[in-house]
Amino acid sequence: MNDDTLDKAFEDAVERVNNYTAPLPADFLLRLYAYYKIANKNYDNPGSRKPLINAFKANALFQARNVSEREAKEKYIDLVMAHFKNL
Repeated sequence: MNDDTLDKAFEDAVERVNNYTAPLPADFLLRLYAYYKIANKNYDNPGSRKPLINAFKANALFQARNVSEREAKEKYIDLVMAHFKNL
């Protein structure tokens, strides 16, 4: 998949998640969070007011620390496709 196709597929996957209104599992959202941040080169600290949520987000980022930007986009897309195919 070339870069333009990957970027479009990533944007479509992000839009699909953002437009979905039913609750999603927390572990799924944390993985998406980490991959999204890496894919967008956003290495800022989590910004929640709740320390526990920040800890979970930081842990998700730590677990994905060796993932490249391209791989983060691919993993994000794969997670979304796998989750939504069962719905």
